[in-house]
Amino acid sequence: MSRKKEKYTKPLPISIYWRLLKYVKPYKWRLMIGILAGLVASGSMFGGIMVLPQLVKGVNVVSPETMEQNRRTAVKIIRKLDEVPKQNYEARENAVEAVLNEPSGRGVLEHNIDKTEKKLQKFLPASWNIHVVYDQGTVVLQMFGKNVIGIPAETRTGKMTWQFFALFAFFFVVLWAIRNLFIFINHYYMRWVGIRVVTDLRLAAFRTLMDQSLSFFGRIDIGQMISRTTNDTTVMETAVANSIADATRCPMEIATCVIAVCIASSRFNNWMLPLILMLGLPLCMVPLVLISRRIRNIFRRAFEQIAVVVQRMHEVLSGIVVVKAYHAEDREIEKFGQVNRKYFKTLVKALKSQLFMQPLMETVAVTATLVFLVYSYSQEVTLGDLVQLLAPIFLAYQPIKQLAKVFSNVQRSMAAADRYFELLDMHTSLVEKPDAFELSAFNDRIQLENVTFSYGDRTILDGISLTIPKGHMVAVVGSTGSGKTTIANLIARFYDVNSGRVLIDGHDVRDISVDSLRRQIGIVSQTPILFNDTIANNIAYGVPDAPREAIIEAAKLVNAHEFITDGRHPEGYDTVVGEKGFKLSGGEQQRVTIARAVLRNPSILILDEATSALDTATERQVQEALARAMKNRTVFAIAHRLSTIKNANLIIVLDHGHIIESGTHEELLAKGGKYRELYDTQFSKDI
Repeated sequence: MSRKKEKYTKPLPISIYWRLLKYVKPYKWRLMIGILAGLVASGSMFGGIMVLPQLVKGVNVVSPETMEQNRRTAVKIIRKLDEVPKQNYEARENAVEAVLNEPSGRGVLEHNIDKTEKKLQKFLPASWNIHVVYDQGTVVLQMFGKNVIGIPAETRTGKMTWQFFALFAFFFVVLWAIRNLFIFINHYYMRWVGIRVVTDLRLAAFRTLMDQSLSFFGRIDIGQMISRTTNDTTVMETAVANSIADATRCPMEIATCVIAVCIASSRFNNWMLPLILMLGLPLCMVPLVLISRRIRNIFRRAFEQIAVVVQRMHEVLSGIVVVKAYHAEDREIEKFGQVNRKYFKTLVKALKSQLFMQPLMETVAVTATLVFLVYSYSQEVTLGDLVQLLAPIFLAYQPIKQLAKVFSNVQRSMAAADRYFELLDMHTSLVEKPDAFELSAFNDRIQLENVTFSYGDRTILDGISLTIPKGHMVAVVGSTGSGKTTIANLIARFYDVNSGRVLIDGHDVRDISVDSLRRQIGIVSQTPILFNDTIANNIAYGVPDAPREAIIEAAKLVNAHEFITDGRHPEGYDTVVGEKGFKLSGGEQQRVTIARAVLRNPSILILDEATSALDTATERQVQEALARAMKNRTVFAIAHRLSTIKNANLIIVLDHGHIIESGTHEELLAKGGKYRELYDTQFSKDI
């Protein structure tokens, strides 16, 4: 079996459930309100089930108890008539009337009223003097020795009156209204908790990604991470938020129905239905047990496939210029279609298993009900008895059906949670010491002492030593892949050295808090990076609370104010630059990023080929602006254009991770080495 397949078939760790519960803890009181509402809803349902038999009796023309009493009365009349001569009609009428006027024994209703009266006396204070009494077919409520209300309950034939039947119907409606009200409360609070928890999970995932090192982002695919933080958490939100309410309420409602069945069975001494339930309910759980793991495994594969879809879309749209340039639209559409179809097939496979659970459970439930009906028919069970026995079962059908759906959704969300926590458990961030030094200011120098650094098995820097005094501009040149940008990344501590040290004012950067270190550094990268926000907000990204005057001053310093306000961008500083700054030209984008670094007023300025996107005229303007901005700052400049670093205090030439030359511009030209070769390549020898 492949390693990938083993990953799918392994059992879901119980720890994932516990980790999800930890996110619920801050909202435990809302969760408790939702659970209590579910309990009240189940209690109201139980009360409705208990009232239902009385409604059935009211519909019957004559109750079974009355039929039995009428049978006994008829027997007495026949016997009396046998004692009176047939010719004496008056005597025979008197005999029948005497039997009908005989005081009868207590009926069922009167017996139940007496039981209710005794219960009231146990719970109500004696001073209230509240009683419920039966008086010749009328139920009377007495308070403080007075009759408050009397409701005719049954006729002389024992049939329930319409007034008493309406009272039971009213109580049934009230109980069902209470049930629905508390189901609303249960759903609201449980779904609120579910949505809030998944919102927190999404934030935790984003925070985890923000804490990762740059080496992590160099290895992973951004489309995969976007899918995990959006698609996977959306699946969890949909499943958890919609299922948590039913998951807490449905078991209680099912338990309520089972208790009602047991009570009805004890009344009629008919234990066949509870026996069928004991056998049928476990059978209903069999589909859940057999299919649930399969559902989780298939959905996990589906989530991984949708991540591939997102990855492909992100990759193509990010490189849309290349796609258009090579007229590869049809080829990319075909590739995307193949990936999309594969996801569709995986999802349909999961859908089959998910949809199979409900009809399988329904088949088991219907079969168990029909077995009971056949048994009841053979035992001549009356319709009233059947209603009291089967009504709870029919009411339990909906929560059982919802519970099956919940179980399926939970497995689907757990597949997403499994992938989500894999993301959350990634730890590639640079470790900061608990007692890290706070670098309040940069006062002296930057030093690299015998620094070695590698990407995997490839050595980038090998024994580099370098000193950059405060206020100096040090430039580094060299061929692509020689390690220029890596030195800048080590100074800013985007990576840690493999050996050696990077020191700032004598402190190893690994001993300095990351926040205080980065506050001293401003970076302008080779590729301008802008957010889909206003020009002003892009300039103020490093200083979010900067006033508009400071933003404008920074823009003027790098010669950006003119293109912002000369009408090319009608909204000026409030112009939204678009995705990756596409509304601005390359030179405009670069000047905005330089203004961003200048506004932060850093002590150390790192320029990673900062003028590479500018034309000659604009480059000259920016160089003049940078010359003013670099005063009293330490500058580390990486450049391909040697014209931009002629005034550097020190220029070093890197080759395959080693410093092969160092000196001023004139000194390096005079040496006639690698630097002279690079210079002659860019400029005419006559210059």
